[in-house]
Amino acid sequence: MSPARATVAAPAGLRSVGAALLDLVLDGGCAGCSRPGAALCPACRAGLAAPARLAWPIPSPPSLPEPWAVTSYDGAVRAAVIAHKEDGRVALARHLGIALARSVLAGQADIGAVGLTLVPVPSRRSAVRARGHDPTRRLARVAAQTLRRDGHDVRVLPVVRVGRRLTDQAGLDAASRAANLAGALVVPGRLAALVAGSTVVVVDDVITTGASAAETARALDAAGAAVARVAVVAATTRWPRDGQARRSSLG
Repeated sequence: MSPARATVAAPAGLRSVGAALLDLVLDGGCAGCSRPGAALCPACRAGLAAPARLAWPIPSPPSLPEPWAVTSYDGAVRAAVIAHKEDGRVALARHLGIALARSVLAGQADIGAVGLTLVPVPSRRSAVRARGHDPTRRLARVAAQTLRRDGHDVRVLPVVRVGRRLTDQAGLDAASRAANLAGALVVPGRLAALVAGSTVVVVDDVITTGASAAETARALDAAGAAVARVAVVAATTRWPRDGQARRSSLG
């Protein structure tokens, strides 16, 4: 095998480590515009600075809790999300996770004594192996750390599991995604006690059709959790930019 082919065939975990080293040691440059320097330059980072807003997909799954996002999934933000998820550029988690933290609060200035539990939308095991990491769990941990520094009581519990074989969601329309996921996610009995009676926020990096978030919320509800909202970094442009109410979004 030639050296070039050996590089292509490198395990996913090694590719992820290599990308992380580029960020931490060799400086991979801005994921949004390729400018030398930080993992995300100030200009591209500005896309993550907005307050969280309602981000109902059109159409929305009937059981989807209120979804909140900081920005649209396009431009530099889209590039940063993909670089973090697919290329293992873990330095981007700080910027994306801080933005996610604002969606978690979703205008709720104080979560009070009850606290919040963040539950990431689960990924297929094959996807985690291929990427060499679980990007949604990482963003959830960064968001929780950010909120705890501000005095909030927040924990991360990745208790939802994929209970049966799923088709890759890429390329599926809203109806196909919903059908693919229906009843597919579960909270195993040994983990249900960890979230039963807890106030939970479902977290993900991006919301597209809302099918994954809605199915995650359904599994948590079945386990006895109270799902307060869905929080993501970005939403596809299927959502109304003026933040109109859900009813008109479904119209």
